[in-house]
Amino acid sequence: MRRGTALLALLAGLALAQPFTVKDARGQAVTVRSTERIVSLNGSTTEILFALGVGERVVGRDDSSYYPAATLRLPSVGYQFRLNAEGILALRPTLVLGREDVKPPQVLEQLEGAGVSVVRVPDRPTLEGAREKIRTIAAAVGRVQRGEELIRRMERDLLALRSKLAQRRTRLRGLFLYLRGPQTTFVCGEGSNPVGMMELAGIANAARGIKDCAQMTAEAVVAAKPDLIVVFTKGLQSIGGVEGLRKLPGVSQTPAGQAGRVVAIDDLYLGGFGPRTGQAALDLFIGAYERSGLYVAGPKEEL
Repeated sequence: MRRGTALLALLAGLALAQPFTVKDARGQAVTVRSTERIVSLNGSTTEILFALGVGERVVGRDDSSYYPAATLRLPSVGYQFRLNAEGILALRPTLVLGREDVKPPQVLEQLEGAGVSVVRVPDRPTLEGAREKIRTIAAAVGRVQRGEELIRRMERDLLALRSKLAQRRTRLRGLFLYLRGPQTTFVCGEGSNPVGMMELAGIANAARGIKDCAQMTAEAVVAAKPDLIVVFTKGLQSIGGVEGLRKLPGVSQTPAGQAGRVVAIDDLYLGGFGPRTGQAALDLFIGAYERSGLYVAGPKEEL
């Protein structure tokens, strides 16, 4: 029995050491020689790693990584757009995964220069982008089959949504606002992850002409004429709930502001485009089309 256990342990060790080659967000082949110590620089990436069953190998995370709850027990290396190589290298990683646009950009080059395998993960706010992201991460950790299982589960989650969408003849116009207190307010449009999720949920993007995110102005909000406003849950909390939202420039002059039609949804749940993409899109659809007033999607928090 002991001999069999020792053999299994040896095989597991060999599996960890087995090199994997993965095509990253730049289309370049990256060789991963060991997945024994992983640092994840993005919340969605961390979520996928745990869903793939390699969470026990993750030794560090960035501040956007908070799901699943076990992630919070890991040391943080800072926020993905305010990183330094020294803090990451202190965790002795064998593999680092993060979005291509981490900041400062030299950090990933410094890690590669130190001999660490670095996989830049694609992050397109579409269903195909979610598939690509899961497959890239799964290939990087040698869990290709498990990655395909996650994709099939995600697509099963979307079946109920597609059935509901087929029954709708008109689409609501939705406006996504990124809020972090009354002084930090942005309107997000084409190319942003929250708007990509809105479109997947059958909600038309009201912020036409805005690429990514732009400073919120009364003129832009009024011109958008949204039927619905979508915000991150923490963002809505930061301005005092729906009443605080109505006080922001232009909001009370919109159909959404007058009716109080707001969907508040957890940041990572809405914008992650990971294994929960189907669930999040369905939740957003329900909030938009099957509820009135304020609807809190994802983890429920007091507002």
